[in-house]
Parts: sequence; structure tokens; C-alpha cells
Amino acid sequence: MRIVIMGIGRVGLRTARVLQENGHEVVVVENDPTSADRARKEGLDVIEGDGSTEAVLAKADLATADALGALSGNLNDNFIACMIAKHHGCRTVLRIDGGYREDIYRKYASEVDEVIYPERLGAIAAKNALMGGSIRAVADIARNLQMVELTVTADSPVHGYTLSELELPANSRVLAFGKQDAAYGLPSADASLEADDRLVVLADFGVLDDVCRIVVGDDRARATAAGGV
Repeated sequence: MRIVIMGIGRVGLRTARVLQENGHEVVVVENDPTSADRARKEGLDVIEGDGSTEAVLAKADLATADALGALSGNLNDNFIACMIAKHHGCRTVLRIDGGYREDIYRKYASEVDEVIYPERLGAIAAKNALMGGSIRAVADIARNLQMVELTVTADSPVHGYTLSELELPANSRVLAFGKQDAAYGLPSADASLEADDRLVVLADFGVLDDVCRIVVGDDRARATAAGGV
């Protein structure tokens, strides 16, 4: 894929680096000369200028690009870049920081293909490192929804049950199931729940504590998981 990254601060530069290492063609657009030089030293194709202007983005040849990631720290610039790229048929990804209000997020989310919160993603990673154990946050889907990976323990209340016998609270559901180290698959009603089996569950924060208690049965880990990021 050919991907344009607008804004190469910490988030943008790391994203561009990973994409390039995975074999994608990456072009970065950056207004700050110091950041632009740093990107060049890493072997990235750099266009220097204001990525929120059509004239600068035109140099990135958006007509041949598959996607644009507007990853600068300026929401307004990111949104403008996404709208320009959308006009050229690119998939658009908008960075928005956690301090912005939910109503602004919803307004912008309808105009771009995907909205990301780097701060929130970082918080999820830190939370998982601190929690350890059998509960791992995967993503905050919305203000009141979280996706979690739960590992069945030998002491779990549902150890030895089948998925058809698993009774979770309302406002929660099993999305995927994996036997020990095997790959995830769609949940099968006849699958048995044994130690080290894994479930991916989508749950409202209000019932997340109960979901963790039912599947994991570890009071300390359950208390840590409640409330989300």
C-alpha cells in the first residue's frame, strides 16, 4: 500500500517506521524542519510543508495513495488533511487526543473512516502491564463499552462448563474463543472451558466487574479491571 502520514511527531514517526518496515510505501508530510530532518535520517520520503493545505498535500500525489493518516497534534489540521484526502478517494484516519469532548469526536467520526486516540491506546497498554494476570483490556469501543480478553483459570467458576452453559450478564457477549495457545475462532456452543482458554468479551462498564468475576474468579484482578481506561 502507498500511505501518506501527515505529522511526524512521536506517534506519526513510529507509525511511519512500522509501515515502512512492513513493506509499505510511506510518504510523510511535516511542517517542522527539525522533525522533517529526523524523518529523512530514518530513510523516509519527506515532503516539508503545512499538511493542512491542499498545495502541500498535492505534492504527496494523493491520487495514487491508498490512505492518509493525519497524526499531528493539531486536531483542526488533522481534520482538514482528512477532508482533502477524502476528496482524492483515500482512506482517512484522524488522530484526536483524549482531552477533546465526546461530542466533537462524534461529529468528526462521521466524516472520516477511523478516529484514533493515541493517549487512550497508551493508557490501555499501561493498564494491561499493571494488571498482569488473567484480564487484559483490548480496546475502549465507546465511553461505556470495553473489549477484554479473559483467561479461564483452574479456580474459575465456569471451569469445566461449555460455552452454552456460560451465563453472562445482559449488555455483554462473547465475540471470540481460543483454546489455550490455539488461534481465536468464532465461539462454539459445545466448546468446553478449561484452564488457559481465552475469551474475548464485549461488555458495558457497568457489568464488566461481574463478567470478570464469572469467567476469571480472581477478586484482585477483577477489582483492577472495573471501570475501564
